[in-house]
Amino acid sequence: MTDPKQPLALRHVLWLLLSLAMVAAPHASRLPWWVVALVATLAAWRAYVGYGRLALPSRWLLLGVVIGATIGIYLNYRTIFGRDAGVALLVVMLGLKLLEMRSLRDAVLLILLGYFLVITNFLYSQTIATALYMLVCVWVITATMIGLHYTREEPAFRHQLRIAGVLLAQSVPLMLVLFLLFPRVSGPLWGLPQDAYAGVSGLSDTMTPGSISNLILSDAVAFRVKFDSTIPQPKQLYWRGPVMWDFDGGSWSVSRFLYGTPEFTTSAAPVTYEVTLEPHSKRWMFALDLPARTVPRASTSGDFQIRAFEPVNNRVRYDMASYLDYSYGAGESRMALRRALQLPPGFNPRTVEFGRSLRAKFADDRALVREVLAMFRNQNFFYTLTPPLLGQHSVDEFLFQTRSGFCEHYASAFAVLMRAAGIPARVVTGYQGGEINQLGNYLIVRQADAHAWTEVWSSGAGWVRVDPTAAVSPLRVESGISAAVPRSDPLPLLVRGDFEVLRQLRFTWDLMANSWNQWVLGYTPERQRRLLTSVGIDDATWHLLTVTMLSLAAVIVVVLAAFMLRRLKARVRDPVKIAYLKFCGKLQRKGMPRDPAEGPVDYALRLQRLRPDLAPTVAAITQLYVALRYGAETGSSKFKVRIRKVEPGTWNPEP
Repeated sequence: MTDPKQPLALRHVLWLLLSLAMVAAPHASRLPWWVVALVATLAAWRAYVGYGRLALPSRWLLLGVVIGATIGIYLNYRTIFGRDAGVALLVVMLGLKLLEMRSLRDAVLLILLGYFLVITNFLYSQTIATALYMLVCVWVITATMIGLHYTREEPAFRHQLRIAGVLLAQSVPLMLVLFLLFPRVSGPLWGLPQDAYAGVSGLSDTMTPGSISNLILSDAVAFRVKFDSTIPQPKQLYWRGPVMWDFDGGSWSVSRFLYGTPEFTTSAAPVTYEVTLEPHSKRWMFALDLPARTVPRASTSGDFQIRAFEPVNNRVRYDMASYLDYSYGAGESRMALRRALQLPPGFNPRTVEFGRSLRAKFADDRALVREVLAMFRNQNFFYTLTPPLLGQHSVDEFLFQTRSGFCEHYASAFAVLMRAAGIPARVVTGYQGGEINQLGNYLIVRQADAHAWTEVWSSGAGWVRVDPTAAVSPLRVESGISAAVPRSDPLPLLVRGDFEVLRQLRFTWDLMANSWNQWVLGYTPERQRRLLTSVGIDDATWHLLTVTMLSLAAVIVVVLAAFMLRRLKARVRDPVKIAYLKFCGKLQRKGMPRDPAEGPVDYALRLQRLRPDLAPTVAAITQLYVALRYGAETGSSKFKVRIRKVEPGTWNPEP
C-alpha cells in the first residue's frame, strides 16, 4: 500500500497542476484579473519548487496571502458569499493549497477539491459543450489520482488514462439509475443567488428607440416551440409578451394597473403546442397570440400578459393553447380606454397636431388607420437596424425628419398618432416568426426575432392588432428579419443563413441541445413521473423511488464486482503457470512434492540433488518456465507441449 506521507515526485506535481488548470480554465474569463494572475503565480511557484527540490513557503506567508486575497475578493464583490465571490475564493484557496502540498495525502485532497471545482462550472453553463469538457477534466483528474498510488515503477500516462476511462465507463450504469430514479424536487437542486443571472438578455418592461434593435444583434435562443400539429404560417406567429400602456414622451412602459380578466370569443379550434422558455431573469412568459389557457405558477392579465409568479431564472417548459382567429376587449372598461389615450403634454407637438388633423379628415377609425399605414407604405420610410439618434421629441423627428427606424420606432409612432387622433392604442412587445428546425420539426425563436407592434381599440371590434412594420417591410413578417434588413446592416452571420452547410450544422447542434435540455436539464418531477408511468410504475412515491434506486444500484455493484473478479481470475490463470503446476503435480505423485514457499529454481536444484538422472529435463523445463513467466520470452504453447511429453510414470522415486 502506498504511504500517504510519502513525498511527491515532480511528475505527479506537474500532472496535478495540469488537471487542476484544466478545471479552473473556464473560470479565467469570469474572475478578476488579479485573481487569475495570483493563482497562475502560485502554480508556477509550486512547479519551480518541485523542479528545484526547494523548501515550501512558510505557513505565515501563506496566511498573509489568504488574508489579502479574501480582502481583495470582498472589495471586488462586496461579499465573500454568492456564486461569483465563492468561486473566486475557492480558486484562490486551491492555488494556495498547492504550496502546502508535501505528501500523497495533500495531493489526494487537492484532487477532491478539483472534483468539486468541476461542479462549479455548471453554475455558469449547463450546455453539452460544458458537460463534455468537464467529463474530459474528470477523466484527466482520475488518471492523475491513479498515478499517485503506484508503489512500483509508474507506467505511461496513457495507461493511467485507459484505466480511468474504464472506471468512468463502469460508473455509467450506476449514474443512469441515480439520475432516472433519484426523487426529483421542483426547481434546481441548489438555490443560486441573484448574481447568477447577471447579463441575461431579453425583453424588458420598457421600450425605447433602439432597445429591440439591440436584441436583434443576438442569435441567442429565446424559446423553442413544439407544435402538436402543423406549424402556423409565419405571418400568424406573433408571440405575445409585455404590453406597454404608459408613454412619457420617449419611452413606453408596462402599466402597474392590470385591467379586467382575460375574455375573448372565437369560433376556431385552438392550436396546441409546448414551449421551452430559456431563462431571462424577468417574469414574462410567451404564447402565440391569443393565449387560451393559463401557465402553471403564472397569471394572465386582462390584456393577456402572462407573468410568472417568480422571475424565470431556470429553463421552463409549459403546455399552451392559442386561438389564431379571435376577438376580445369589446367591453373594455372606461378607465382602461382613458389610459390608452393619454399623452404627456409638451412632447412631440407636430405628431399630436398631425393626429388631430387626421381625426378631422376621417371620422371612421378604420379609414384613419388605413391612411396612416398607407403613409408608411408609400412614402420614403425605411426599415433599418441602424437608424439615426433621436432627441427629445423622438416621434416628431422620426415621422418628419429621419424616417428610418426599426419596429419599435414604427410601433411607437403609430400608437402616438392613434392616441392623438382619439383612438385608444397600446404597444405590444414580444417575438415574431421563428426558424423551423426540420431535423426535429420544432420552431426556434431567437432574440433576433424580437418585435413590437400595436393594438388599437374600436367600438364593436375591441382590440385589434395592427403591425405598422408590416406596411413598411412586409418581408419582416413573411420571411423573417434576415430578409427584411439591408445587407449593410449588422446582423449575426448565423441569423442571415447565407451558408447552407453552417445552417444545417447549426440545426443539428440545436437539435442535440434541445434534446439535452428536454431530457437532462429538464428532467423535472413531471417528466420523471411520465417516464415511470410508461414502464408501469403509476404511484411513484419517494419511498418507492428510493427503495428501487438503492436495489438497482446494489444489483449493478454486485454485477460489476462479479465481472471484475472473473476478469481478475482469468488474468491469474496464466497458461504458463498452469502448465508448470501440472509438471509439479506429476512430480508430487511420484513422491517429490514442492514446498509451498519453494521457488522454481530452488525446487529444481533440490530435484537435481535427489535425482541427478533427471537433472537435464528438470533444468530445461525450469529455465524455460522462468524465462516465460518472468522474462521477455514468449511461446507458452511450446512450453505446454514440452510438459505434456514429460511422463514420469517410469521414474523411480528412489535414487
